[in-house]
Amino acid sequence: MRTSEQLTNHLERPLARGHSPEDGFTGAAGGAACGDLIRISLAIDPDSDDGRIEDVGFDASGCGATVAAGSAAVSLLRDLPLLDAARIGAEDIARELGGLSAAKRHAAELASDALHRALGWAARSASLAAGDGRTLVAMSGGVDSAVAALLVAQSGREAVGVTLELWSDPENDGDLSCCSAQAVRGARELAHGLNMPHLSIDLRAEFRAGVVDHWLSAHAAGLTPNPCVRCNGSVRLDAMLELAGRLGSETLATGHYARVQEGPLLQTAADETKDQSYVLSALSPHSLQRLRFPLGELRKPQVREIAGQAGLAVAGRRDSQDLCFLAGTRQAAFLERHGGLGVRPGPIFDLDGNALGEHRGAHAYTVGQRHGLGIGGTEPLYVLSTDAVANSVTVGPRSALLSRGMAASDVTLHRDGRRVDGVRVRAHGQTYGCRLAGELDAGCHSRVEIELQEPVERTAPGQIACLYAGDLVVGYGTVAA
Repeated sequence: MRTSEQLTNHLERPLARGHSPEDGFTGAAGGAACGDLIRISLAIDPDSDDGRIEDVGFDASGCGATVAAGSAAVSLLRDLPLLDAARIGAEDIARELGGLSAAKRHAAELASDALHRALGWAARSASLAAGDGRTLVAMSGGVDSAVAALLVAQSGREAVGVTLELWSDPENDGDLSCCSAQAVRGARELAHGLNMPHLSIDLRAEFRAGVVDHWLSAHAAGLTPNPCVRCNGSVRLDAMLELAGRLGSETLATGHYARVQEGPLLQTAADETKDQSYVLSALSPHSLQRLRFPLGELRKPQVREIAGQAGLAVAGRRDSQDLCFLAGTRQAAFLERHGGLGVRPGPIFDLDGNALGEHRGAHAYTVGQRHGLGIGGTEPLYVLSTDAVANSVTVGPRSALLSRGMAASDVTLHRDGRRVDGVRVRAHGQTYGCRLAGELDAGCHSRVEIELQEPVERTAPGQIACLYAGDLVVGYGTVAA
């Protein structure tokens, strides 16, 4: 392919190469894997109410196409409002260069990645004027969030897409993860295909500290935590609601299957098989007031049909894995690599204290587990308890696993405890009939006893107990030992 005149101009006379604006926001992409590295820095006019870019510069190393792509990005960015800049993608940069061959297309993608990381940092410090009907839409790169964005746009509201980069691990499968750099790029392409501005926010440090480190330490203590509840309740959605305010939007829409009732209270989705009220249970009423769930009244086949009719490439894409940071890797390998929780043999006991065998490490087992014990017997054996200090596992028959009650710690009740009539202890598990012991007012309680209507298998300590009144979430707590 003959080198275009535009590419030659940007290569021989790159705009603002080596320039770093004072008080600028910087994004970088590339590195050792490809040999190309690009950095883009931009500064926002503090007196503008649209986040106008008043200065921009770049630097790059590697192939000539990468240098040219950085220069092209600079030429496109100058004097643009923040949200208009967020509409620029790899295709626009390639077009500014007169088109790129498949071999050189990588340069435009790197420039786009660096640009959007810089825009993400700028957006987190922005203070844009309120947009009439502007809604920030959380986009993961999957079909659910894409359809949520489409429905917001079709309603006549100004939709702005945002994707969080939460985790980066070369051992993970980017296709299965909803929070990888690969997913961010896919979500950006989806948003731009819908003619929406898109921002990507690097929240890796906050996610590691607020979710992954807690998950690792809980496993080390012999607990089985649910990181999704913690992520939604105190890291991920809070960050996007904060960003929405800075972008002049009062509302955030997501692709979750849930609804909000007046109060506000979380309500289960119309599609019970996809309901995500459990993983959203730790959201505060203040957050719920600003959240919108466009898929709450829809069923999954309808969502895929809408995506197909709109020509969205993700219409048939498989759903992402729940624990996004485990995508494509085994839990045992992750615990060893990031938490130092490797193989640590210890005894497996029965209820009478007799040693039946040896396990790989108490942290690798959870209450209710049946498979992977490596011991035989005349009847199936289940994990009844683990002891992280003694590094032991106790097993027994299923009958010993059944209980008519459980305790929850650090419980938050949004309504009077006498309204509670159901509890769910797994994201897509059964809701068990129950009542709370005592007369508990709305508020925070250090420990609550939950009386079940019928015996059920005991739940691993550390899981979330989501409390319902009919189809409304009225509280949550952590299952205690």
